[in-house]
Amino acid sequence: MRDSIKIRGLVTVRVLDGDGEVKRGAPGFWRKLCGMRGRRMEYRHHNIVTRQGDALIADALLLSPTRAKIGSGSGFIQIGTGWTGNNTKQNTRCNAAAGNITALESGLPILKGAWGSAGDTTVIYRATFTAGSLDGVIINEACLLNGNGTEADCLAYAQITPSATVTASDTLQVVWEITICGE
Repeated sequence: MRDSIKIRGLVTVRVLDGDGEVKRGAPGFWRKLCGMRGRRMEYRHHNIVTRQGDALIADALLLSPTRAKIGSGSGFIQIGTGWTGNNTKQNTRCNAAAGNITALESGLPILKGAWGSAGDTTVIYRATFTAGSLDGVIINEACLLNGNGTEADCLAYAQITPSATVTASDTLQVVWEITICGE
């Protein structure tokens, strides 16, 4: 009998307007021609669990873990503008950080579903970059960290494509889902 465990991640990036609604981009040629509004600025992307992330997961299974877990007091999301596509498994931070590293919202992480039901193998993390904290920034990478100092470990890293443009009046929300699947 063989069992393999897979870890899958999904990152959702939302650009919110002043009313907290998902902002719409400018309509492209065809959308203008057809009288349609621009697309919602909400993007979903897969991620890679980094080498440090693999070690963090193994550490969490120990009776007495040695590394900080990613929680509302110690979890952070960093965004950046420097996606290169090189050595993503080895990344320990964003290649070109933009703005400040932002703490996870209070009470997170949580399971997507109640224990024993669908979604109980998915952990949700969320951080919100408030209006005014970014201006004219084109986001194309993000990472999930267990701290905000140089000693922090990177659980996961993701490319954001298409890039998300954030202005000073926008709020950026990053939602990270990590799913553990035994097969």
